[in-house]
Amino acid sequence: MSVERLMTLAASCFGDRVWLIGGTQESAQLSVALSRFQLPCIVTVTTESAKALYPITQSLQIWVGRLDVTHLEEFLQEQGIVAILDASHPYALEISKMAIAISLHRQIPYLRYERPAVDAEIDNNQQVIRLDSFETLLTGDYLQEQRVLLTIGYRNFPLFRPWQEKSTLFARILPSVTAMDAAYAAGFAPDRLIALRPPVPAELEKALWHHWKISLVVTKASGTAGGEDVKRRVATELGIPLVVITRPEVAYPQQTSDIEAAVEFCRYHLK
Repeated sequence: MSVERLMTLAASCFGDRVWLIGGTQESAQLSVALSRFQLPCIVTVTTESAKALYPITQSLQIWVGRLDVTHLEEFLQEQGIVAILDASHPYALEISKMAIAISLHRQIPYLRYERPAVDAEIDNNQQVIRLDSFETLLTGDYLQEQRVLLTIGYRNFPLFRPWQEKSTLFARILPSVTAMDAAYAAGFAPDRLIALRPPVPAELEKALWHHWKISLVVTKASGTAGGEDVKRRVATELGIPLVVITRPEVAYPQQTSDIEAAVEFCRYHLK
C-alpha cells in the first residue's frame, strides 16, 4: 500500500469533514475562515505549488492530485465528506460538474462559492469586447496580424497554436513547470512568456503591454481575483482593445459570494 494511501486512510479516522474544492485565492480565504472555527476540512488542489496558499492547521488537510469520476466516490467515502464547498476557478467546469453530479447522487449538500464578477458599469468601456467563447474568438478575425497578450490559463494554449503564424502571440502564465511546458508545446518562444501570479498591479500591466507593443489583450471574466478589473482600466487608459471571454454557464444547485454564508453552510452540516 502506498504512503499516500496510508495517509488518506489515517486522515479518514478524524470523522466528518467538508470537501473544499480549491486552487484559487478564494478557496485559500475560505480555508482560513474555516480554520478559525476549527471546522474539519480537506481541500483538493491539482499542483504541489498550490499547497502554499493554505494555512497549516490540525483541522485542514491538503490533497494534491486530479480527481476523476472513477475515484470520486471512494474519495468521498474515505474522507467522510458531509458537505461540498466548491471554490474552484469559474472556468474549471469539469470538477464543478462532477461535484454537482455526485452531490445529487449521494445527497451531499453542495454550495458553490463564486468569485464576484467585475462591476457591470465597467462594461460601458468601449475598449472591452465581450465574447461567449474561445471558438467565437478564433473563428473571427480579431487576432489577425495583431500583437496579442494572452492571460487565459495554459490549458487553452493549444487552441492558439494555428495562430502563431498569423499573429504575434505573447502569454502571461502562472510560475509553474506545467504552465511553461504547455506554452512551449503550443509554440510560444521563451521571450514571449512571463510568469506571474495574478492579480498584477496596474503599473506592471502597463509596463508589460508597452514593452511588448501589445495591440490586443485576451483574458477571461475571472473577476478582481484574476485582475480583470485592472486589465479593463489599463485597456481604457492605453486605448488597447481587451477581449473578455465570458464565464461559462453552470446550473449550480446553490451559490454565494459571501464568505460568512459559506462558513455558516459548513458549520451547519458539521454539527
